[in-house]
Amino acid sequence: MTSRTVLISGAGIAGPTLAYWLARHGFQPTVVERAQDLRSSGNPVDVRGPALPVAERMGVMPRLREAATQATAMSVVNTSGRQVARVSMPAARGAAGNREVEVPRGDLASILYRAAHDDAEFLFDDTIVTLRQDDSGVDVTFDRAAPRRFDLVIGADGLHSTVRRLAFGPERDVVRHMGIYVATMPLDGPVAQPHDVLMYNTPGRLISIHPARGNALAAFIFRGPEIAGFDYRDTDQHKRIVTEAYTGAGWRVPELLDQLRKTEDLYFDSVSQVRLPTWARDRVALLGDAASCVSLFGDGSSLAMAGAFTLAAALAANPADHAGAFRRYETEHRTLVDPKQRRSGLAAALLIPKTRLGITVRNLAARARG
Repeated sequence: MTSRTVLISGAGIAGPTLAYWLARHGFQPTVVERAQDLRSSGNPVDVRGPALPVAERMGVMPRLREAATQATAMSVVNTSGRQVARVSMPAARGAAGNREVEVPRGDLASILYRAAHDDAEFLFDDTIVTLRQDDSGVDVTFDRAAPRRFDLVIGADGLHSTVRRLAFGPERDVVRHMGIYVATMPLDGPVAQPHDVLMYNTPGRLISIHPARGNALAAFIFRGPEIAGFDYRDTDQHKRIVTEAYTGAGWRVPELLDQLRKTEDLYFDSVSQVRLPTWARDRVALLGDAASCVSLFGDGSSLAMAGAFTLAAALAANPADHAGAFRRYETEHRTLVDPKQRRSGLAAALLIPKTRLGITVRNLAARARG
């Protein structure tokens, strides 16, 4: 039987992109999202590489360029705020023919949602509770909506995927902590240097201020072992963890920690990788971070868009053979994901050196490159 109804869990980057392309191929996509609305927080992300032709074919590149940040360089500062190194950002080199663009994550998600929402059903403030597969479909129960049956279910619901847990097993079996945590929050108003991302390091700790577009964003990124009892939804716990990690740091850190304690828009999580031997179980498959989170420093958003396009094309080419379509999608997309996962440690070493010597060496290299 030709599979036509597809439930997608997650309305971030991968989910709306997949819904858009499935609708174009004649499927009937439904997207369920736990949050009440699209998430507005998160640091800017790049749309580049394999995501560019996807965005161009969706007709969203003009909107992405309108939403693009104004950042053109990364400036490393010392405790007194003096610049010690400055490096141009790749996304700023459009004049040299580079088409990639840096966009606040929330804006990217909103643009993709608007592209898909006329041709897909979206269920916000809900989540999947159970999945029961048989030879002809998947019975799904939701937390709020009435039970329904779908031909296929796709988990595009991030690092802490509900679909992956229900169909593939516990998170602890497939999620690998990379020894790093990240917190992001918006700041009040613009910054004095609207084109520079400011970066300040102490051993094992980074804080950055990104000018974004209008109101700036702060990020705390630091090294640390797995935290016993860590709950990725407990904001009060997150504020305590970040405050303890940065107590005693210089530059503008005390001021930023004060804002962190007051903010109502904080994102915090472990930087982790997802490693699975296969991304599909019968009629359920995984996409984006749910399948292969590459790490904070990879190309997660671009890979999510590329993977969604590849999955939709594979299903369209194999409408009566979802298993074959899932294999084709995985074989093709792993060629992009696997190298990014292998190189994630190098990016972490450059952004968050473990020692003062490491910071000095990194700054000298950055100065030479800049």
